[in-house]
Amino acid sequence: MRFSVFHGQGAPGDLQNYQKHMRDAREYAMAAEEAGFWSAWYTEHHFGHEGQELMPNPILMGVDIAARTTTLRIGQAASIVTFWHPLRLAEDLALLDQLSGGRLEVGVGRGLYGREAVNLNPAADPRDQQKNRALFEETMEVLKKAWGNEFFSHTGEFFEFPAPGVQWSHPMSPATPEFTQEGEITRLQLVPRPMQQPHPPIWQVIDSPRSIINAAAEGTQAIFWMPPVSELKGRFELYRDKASKAQGREVQLGEGIALVRDVYVADTMEQARREFEEAVMNTYRWVTHWRGLGNLMEADEELTEEHTLDFDMLMERNMLVGTPEYVREKIEELQREVGLEHLMLWTTHPGLKHEHAMRSLELFSTEVMPHFVQQTAEAGQPR
Repeated sequence: MRFSVFHGQGAPGDLQNYQKHMRDAREYAMAAEEAGFWSAWYTEHHFGHEGQELMPNPILMGVDIAARTTTLRIGQAASIVTFWHPLRLAEDLALLDQLSGGRLEVGVGRGLYGREAVNLNPAADPRDQQKNRALFEETMEVLKKAWGNEFFSHTGEFFEFPAPGVQWSHPMSPATPEFTQEGEITRLQLVPRPMQQPHPPIWQVIDSPRSIINAAAEGTQAIFWMPPVSELKGRFELYRDKASKAQGREVQLGEGIALVRDVYVADTMEQARREFEEAVMNTYRWVTHWRGLGNLMEADEELTEEHTLDFDMLMERNMLVGTPEYVREKIEELQREVGLEHLMLWTTHPGLKHEHAMRSLELFSTEVMPHFVQQTAEAGQPR
């Protein structure tokens, strides 16, 4: 099994201490590497004066963490690719892959908040889902072309590269058929290209059946978060079935999927709730305002007005919060039911004290993770 950390950086009402929050994030990532975690993942959010989300650029954050670690892989959960110019995004991610020595995991998303989208790229406005999805798909096409080809060109609905009509004449860069025709630039080369070829592994944060089907067909790995086990099972099975068809082989249940779970480990169940409740509820109150409670329903359960968001509801449905023994049992349930192979721990919810996050990480690393590392070794599988 693989274990990773998902770092949701936030500090409600405390933006003035930004340097402290960055130091805390660095310490957390370095401790995760020391404990044997596989990767760390960072979010992208903008204009968050409330302090709920502090990280506008997971790529720059990844550069910082890569410089302080040696084995920890670096991911984004996610880079919102519809907000970026595709060639700048391709360059920046390729450079991160080079700077990290090939440790990049590319995580992508389409974007949710209109406040962000309309002020960064109006074409990404989530109120027009058809256009947003088309922009996402074309951007991904450009990224893969730029990373996987020595020279490339692209013509689509939103982008044309290279721009037509640009002449090229320089004695130190003679025009050749590789990138020019009759003196006009016809193809470009990304510099640098990624260290991992044809491109680094790609992941997408996804919820809907359509997105799951598209990701599996494209060979994109999936990141899930909220749903309870009964609902997750159908999503895992859908991804497996479509990936098996696309790859022409039997993909195992859980293969190619990472699951984010809200994780907090303490010496007692009561202590875990006391220390973690307000921070995790802060996140869910923020997120479900936009997403609603639908993703928290069990399979075949209808959302009604009687459903109320509270800590007990989350404990029943999707959280791994409690003693080491309790958290181990919940992970084992996920292994049995959905074939879980990759767990991302979201402990650092906005407002959680840093010392509590570090203690939870320590307990997970020493009291929970060794059980599954040993289990994996006995099964003869790569860690």
